[in-house]
Amino acid sequence: MSKIKKKRIERPTEISELDVKFQKIIQFSGWLFLFTLIGFMGAWIVLDYILALINLELTAMTFTFIIFTGTNSAISFALAAKIKNNKDNKQKFFHDWLLGEFLFSLFAIFAVAAYQW
Repeated sequence: MSKIKKKRIERPTEISELDVKFQKIIQFSGWLFLFTLIGFMGAWIVLDYILALINLELTAMTFTFIIFTGTNSAISFALAAKIKNNKDNKQKFFHDWLLGEFLFSLFAIFAVAAYQW
């Protein structure tokens, strides 16, 4: 048994309406990316493998689309969870998220361009 007591972190109990909307918008963007990924993969499986109507190939563009939507969905959900746990630094988290999305998009574009070159 430890003699040291852990201090509880005091969190503000008031949640503004703007904070709730902000968090829901970020979660909505995560769900939007996730449904886009599920819809694309579902259509691919149904049309290509089950019905054999079309022959889709995994090219650099489709692979990039799959990676981009999946990663952006995960990043959006992570940001929403991070803001929910720490509302004091939400502006810093949001700016870091925007910078991360920008750098990730640039990296994805240049990776596809280098692959196709």
